[in-house]
Amino acid sequence: MQIQNPQKQYPKISKTAWIAETAVIVGNVTIKDDVFVGPNAVIRADEPGSSIVIENRCNVQDNVVVHGLSDSEVIIGCGSSLAHGCIVHGPCRIGEGCFVGFGAVVFDCNIGKDTVILHNTTVRGVEVPSCKVVPDGMTVTAQAGVSDLEELTRELEEFKKSVVEANIDLLEGYKKLAEEEEEGKEGFGKFIQTKTESPVKEESK
Repeated sequence: MQIQNPQKQYPKISKTAWIAETAVIVGNVTIKDDVFVGPNAVIRADEPGSSIVIENRCNVQDNVVVHGLSDSEVIIGCGSSLAHGCIVHGPCRIGEGCFVGFGAVVFDCNIGKDTVILHNTTVRGVEVPSCKVVPDGMTVTAQAGVSDLEELTRELEEFKKSVVEANIDLLEGYKKLAEEEEEGKEGFGKFIQTKTESPVKEESK
């Protein structure tokens, strides 16, 4: 479902994105090319002055919530993954190639590119440099704690790339299914039309 916000702003969604029917997208939201948005995701820019931009090749998985406070922006960088049930709340900027894990909460942050925020974490009010890892279940709410974060490993680098690739494959698969269903409807419509047309009878001379 895609609806306007009280300021009468509508979402702007690329034709190459795929949005699940049960996803809700509200207001001043821009979704760019090859973005996958899963079932029950909520992407909502409805408070005055709020905006959300989701860059190319991102995936926003099932039950993710992306929202922004008044006069704030949320930017999700190219090729980033928001995994099942996480919350990203603006003001927030997430760099290219990041991964935000299951049930994580990220609010009022700047996250550098290629950073992995693992499952059930809370990251609030800090700047996280590029190529860092926030471990499972960790709470980071003071800048002093950021210096203790470890560097991105090759294993996690490969993992987050695989998540993007898997969701691009899903996007292409669902788009192909939709095209096949549309072609099937058109074919069925032609069949019905042919069957219901009245036969032309020649007048007897």
